[in-house]
Amino acid sequence: MGCCQSSCLTETHPEKDQSRQQQQEPRNHSQAVSGAGPDPAVANGVPSFSEFSLADLKAATNNFSSDNIVSESGEKAPNLVYKGRLQNRKWIAVKKFTKMAWPDSKQFVEEACGVGKLRHRRLANLIGYCCDGDERLLVAEYMINDTLAKHLFHWENQTIEWAMRLRVATCIAEALGYCSSEGHPLYHDLNAYRVLFDEDGDPRLSCFGLMKNSRDGKSYSTNLAYTPPEYLRNGRVTPESVIYSFGTVLVDLLSGKHIPPSHALDMIRGKNIVLLMDSHLEGKFSMEEATVVVGLASQCLQYEPRERPSVKDLVATLAPLHTKPDVPSYVMLGISKYEEAPPTPQRPLSPMGEACSRLDLTAIHQILVMNHYKDDEGTNELSFQEWTQQMRDMLEARKHGDYAFRDKDFKTAIDCYSQFIDVGTMVSPTVFARRSLCYLFCDQPDAALADAMQAQIVNPEWPTAFYMQSVALAKLDMHKDAADMLNEAAGLEEKKQRVVKGS
Repeated sequence: MGCCQSSCLTETHPEKDQSRQQQQEPRNHSQAVSGAGPDPAVANGVPSFSEFSLADLKAATNNFSSDNIVSESGEKAPNLVYKGRLQNRKWIAVKKFTKMAWPDSKQFVEEACGVGKLRHRRLANLIGYCCDGDERLLVAEYMINDTLAKHLFHWENQTIEWAMRLRVATCIAEALGYCSSEGHPLYHDLNAYRVLFDEDGDPRLSCFGLMKNSRDGKSYSTNLAYTPPEYLRNGRVTPESVIYSFGTVLVDLLSGKHIPPSHALDMIRGKNIVLLMDSHLEGKFSMEEATVVVGLASQCLQYEPRERPSVKDLVATLAPLHTKPDVPSYVMLGISKYEEAPPTPQRPLSPMGEACSRLDLTAIHQILVMNHYKDDEGTNELSFQEWTQQMRDMLEARKHGDYAFRDKDFKTAIDCYSQFIDVGTMVSPTVFARRSLCYLFCDQPDAALADAMQAQIVNPEWPTAFYMQSVALAKLDMHKDAADMLNEAAGLEEKKQRVVKGS
């Protein structure tokens, strides 16, 4: 787990419905951020801000595979963003900072906590962080439908229609307005890559821009031609700098191209609005509305910061424009509404699978007792020198845990197995599975799920780890996820049997 804890994260004991949202990682702290007033429209649907372990994020991103990189410039970007999937099947975006980008772990956690308080339907919300050794990572909601840059500059089937462009501008202005009202007026390097589209095609502003790329690093990674003039002079981002960058996004929306602000201003001053507009919109936009947006872009791009409009002015100017409120965003983007693929057909189940499918804890207990430790073979290889007194004490604790587990004294078994696990010399997936079942008998499904996930980390191909996760998920009323996990476990058993038959 991370090396640091911030005072902005406090230990809580949430109700069961809240805990369902927090099935993120094996070592769940059930920690929530207090303070800010989130948008009630999204507060219930977004997990509470919490700490993730590095192991969980490695598992979610396939060990930070290059195939999972979704950030602009791919592997060449200074700080990479990966897509990943947690064990609860939720997609996430993980921003991995370069080594020593934030040497002060406390400062990193405090900044992340500040952003983690924000909750709004116009944001791709920050749901967690990881601070482990010199690793610094942020975890956010993953937006499945790409960036504004992709839809605006690299579209394949159709360009973004005018009403949708107005909707994007309005939504991003609303996001900036919300952040500013909650004490976060600064946004670093606002551009078309920071605007994302969710499963409904609705535009969201990436939360990653609310933190700098490093403690002392640059706030702008784009071409100098797009950087606010005052930033070039003093290297500081101000609320007025954010307005300037918003102006560059307005120019992108108007033109469908990434035009340097100085060129755009030349066209606006020369009253060449038609020349500035995207040719693919010819005859399909309101000149009156375009004139309003062009005027706003011109104000945002003023050289003197004090001459630029405020965030409130942005919203007030854009909100009255016609954005076809009754038409879903995905329709205007020309994409299909995203839906999770249905679970694959159920495979035949083994006795363990059958017991897990009917949540028969007594039958699961009998199977785990009968199997003993046969599935731990190969997970530990110990030399003679490692048989220390500590090692003997650890194995003694496990033995007492096994006796208690056999006799269904589950609280004692938890204590003994915890002593074994905490020493850490040996790693046993069976112990995690057994303690997981003990937690289920003690009505602690959160802890049970965490242990089952740890068993999977130790032995990624072990069906029992997946079976135990399915039971814990079912106990948490996450029935679709439980069914998927059960089927995955059955698939692993099937695969194992084919290997045995072929050998």
